[in-house]
Formats: sequence, structure tokens, C-alpha cells
Amino acid sequence: MLTVYKYQVPIVDNFELELPVGAKILSFMEQRGAPCVWVLIDPDMHHEVRRFRLAGTGHPITIDPDELRFVGSVLLRGGDLVFHLFEII
Repeated sequence: MLTVYKYQVPIVDNFELELPVGAKILSFMEQRGAPCVWVLIDPDMHHEVRRFRLAGTGHPITIDPDELRFVGSVLLRGGDLVFHLFEII
């Protein structure tokens, strides 16, 4: 059965999330000061590791753009910090 789960995004350049196969990222937003992704999953599916790149505005991204899928942007600390999330494909 499909379910929406929330995963907190660490504020680091590169990270991995273990998600069920076929998981679909729905949104990337701030909740209570923390960046999070909401993901549509089938919790009964086997898990796979998916890789991500989190970049602040103005920070260099050295990964080939053809290997990136934009997820979304989030404003933190009242808009003083803006982060952009990409999945590495």
C-alpha cells in the first residue's frame, strides 16, 4: 500500500537515503527549522540507496548536470539560507 513518509535532509553537501524501490519524491520543504523531503513509498518494497547533493545558493556544484535531477529549494532561518536539493542519477 502506498504511503507518504517524511525524511529529514542533513545539511551536508552529499548524502544518501535508503528508500524503497520506486519511491517518488513529492516535495522538499522546511518543517520546524529542518529541511525535509516527503516521499511516496510502498513500505513493503526492498530498499535501495539513493544519492543526493544539497547546495547552498552560490556554492559550486562539480557534478555533471546530466547526472542531476532537481528536487526543489528550501528557505531556512527566515530566508537567510537557501538550499537546493538534487538527486544524483
